Amino acid sequence: MNQINRVAIVGGTHGNEFTGAYLIQKFAQFPDLITRQSFDTVTLLANPNAFAAGRRYLEKDLNRCFLKQDLEDPTLSSYEELQAKSIQHTLASNRDKQADFILDLHSTTANMGLTIILVNSHPLNLKLAAYLSQINPLVRVYRCSFKSIEEIPFVNSLCKLGFAIEVGPIAQGLLKATLFQQTEELVYTILDYVEQFNQAEIPSTNDTLILYDHLSVVDYPIREDGTIFGMIHPELQDKDYQALNPGDPIFLTFDDKTILYEGTSTVWPIFINEAAYYEKGIAMCFTQRQQINI
Repeated sequence: MNQINRVAIVGGTHGNEFTGAYLIQKFAQFPDLITRQSFDTVTLLANPNAFAAGRRYLEKDLNRCFLKQDLEDPTLSSYEELQAKSIQHTLASNRDKQADFILDLHSTTANMGLTIILVNSHPLNLKLAAYLSQINPLVRVYRCSFKSIEEIPFVNSLCKLGFAIEVGPIAQGLLKATLFQQTEELVYTILDYVEQFNQAEIPSTNDTLILYDHLSVVDYPIREDGTIFGMIHPELQDKDYQALNPGDPIFLTFDDKTILYEGTSTVWPIFINEAAYYEKGIAMCFTQRQQINI
């Protein structure tokens, strides 16, 4: 692609993640902040009903409703499933309004700093991620790759260019000025980069990028009835993106026994103790840290 004509900034995909939702409101009130000369910028509050209720979702996680087969299934009719189809029509199906680049703004209770979440390895996404991590030491890049776009359940399945921004730690249902401002500044930097891309003046970046590639999800220890009987070990809490070595503590059971990491290689956990994942029994995600050439 030689020209990006429309950038979509999405917030409130999860209704209780206020940073993105309130940024969308700010951008709607002050559109000059996100206006650039060479492309149109549109904003979307993805899940307005969940946002109004202060809940992650009403019936189903909206950011798991974008599988191609689900979007094409007329029998799926929950509120979020219908909302996903509406968003697809707005951002992907209508040629006149089709987004060429999608930013989906999220927040997390985990100590993730400013995280870029890639769902593919498009060269422009990698170059932009490298640029952002080069100019801002708080930025880290997490790649959760899929074999094909049909397998991606997230909003970003609607477009090859763009990614999610995950910021934290912040509790659900509140704003934190520092993270709000950091996210806002990151959005402006991305828009400026797209403007320079359209002018064939991409800022120079390092030839390498440090990536945290998704390996697996790790569940809490559970009893036979499905209830958890342990929590994140104090030595691991808030240690997102830090090395976890074989034999390191990972969980502390309710009867004060330590469960150690029994893997054979070093991993780098993220989304440690994410509040939204308790309903799924997920304690964290393991990643592999690597440096790639771009």
